[in-house]
Parts: sequence; structure tokens; C-alpha cells
Amino acid sequence: MREFVSVHVGESHPGIGTLVLNRVPTNLLNRQAYRELASAATEVSRRGEIASVILFGGHETFSAGDDIGELCALDRAEAETADRVRREAIDAVAAIPKPTVAAVTGYALGAGLTLALAADWRVCGDNAKLGATEILSALIPGGGGCLRLARAVGASRAKELVFSGRFVGAEEALELGLVDELVAPDGVYDAALAWAGRFADTSTAAIALAKTLVDAFTDTELDADTQTRRYGEVFDAAGGQLGCAL
Repeated sequence: MREFVSVHVGESHPGIGTLVLNRVPTNLLNRQAYRELASAATEVSRRGEIASVILFGGHETFSAGDDIGELCALDRAEAETADRVRREAIDAVAAIPKPTVAAVTGYALGAGLTLALAADWRVCGDNAKLGATEILSALIPGGGGCLRLARAVGASRAKELVFSGRFVGAEEALELGLVDELVAPDGVYDAALAWAGRFADTSTAAIALAKTLVDAFTDTELDADTQTRRYGEVFDAAGGQLGCAL
């Protein structure tokens, strides 16, 4: 039984599954939440009645990133293990063999942004704030976040966002390629439904193969173990600087 992540399929929108993150108030991601995300991703992948998937954190906030309180209690080895759990969850979401859309409300910061980038499409409220904010806690985006960011906006812009940790408004996020569609804040979920509904009658096998081929073309990442080891090095070097929400 999952506590923070659930899957819903409504009768009014057959074929569309909603993967809901619900860890109030800001959907901070801890190891349990990541494990539940991976489990939910596996569930929506195998359920034949689900043709497309919405990632949703509720009408207030998509996700404000990692749970810094939990990270502060870890040593380096535990932090590397936590990063593997993070990566497994993000990769599981990215590997869902169906069209996925992130419905971004409020904030998508740090690992919350990485989670949104794991979706095929991102619909964003026009008042939302996004950012690769890990540097504010002397860390770097974990779970493959740097690479996903670079794929979305290019290497130079990704470096600027990671180096600064600054918040990005919705209009700039659209210009950069962090998001794909802007709507009024109260219309985010409906816009995600409209996007997901476009593929309800499309061949699932064809979409799965197309998604695999496109992702393979852009998947030129470093070895996952090397990235985790590098994350551990940065975590170890941060020491007592882990004071800001990611």
C-alpha cells in the first residue's frame, strides 16, 4: 500500500491514468516517495486499460524537490544509496511505454523539476516557478537531473541554471524549453487531460516503440554508477551547508 503516490483512472476519461504525488504541503521527495513513484510507474506501465499518463502533484504544487531534512541525516554512503533510489524512480517514470504529461502547478524545483523533465510533455500554469535549485544547498541535481536538464535546454543554459539555482518564471521556462505549454493556473490539469486524450486510440505498441527510439537517440548519458559516485562526492563536500530546501 502506497502512502504518498497513487494511481487514478476516472470513468469520465477512460484510458487516461493519473499518477498523483501527495505528500503535503509541498510534495517533498524522500526515499519512500521515490520508491512509491517507481512502483506506480510500473503499475501504469502494465495496466492495459491505461493508454496515457498524467503526472500530477495537485492544484497547489507539483513538487518542491528533495526532502532536505532527510538528506541532512545521511552520511555519504547513504546519500549515494538515496541517489540510486532517486534515479530508479525518475528512470521508471521516463520508461513508461505510454505518452506521459507532467501537469506543473505552483513549484517544480530541484528533483521536482527533474521529475517533470522525465515526462514526454509538460503543461505549466502561467504563474509557476521552476528551477534547478540544488546548488543553494551546495549540491547538484541527482538522479540524472543534470543530463535531463541539458537535453531539454542545451548545455550552456543548463549550466547557468544549475550554477545559479535561480527560479525561472513560466514564460521564460517556455522560451527555454523547460515546459511545452502554458495555461491559466486553474486549467493545468484539464490541459494535461486534453493532451493525454489525443493518444487514447493510438496504437500502444507503435507509441512504445517510437518513444524508445526517440529516447535512445537522446540518451547519451554517463554511466549511472559514475554519476552516483560523483553525487556522493559533492554531498560529502557539502558538509554542514545543507541548509536550504532543494
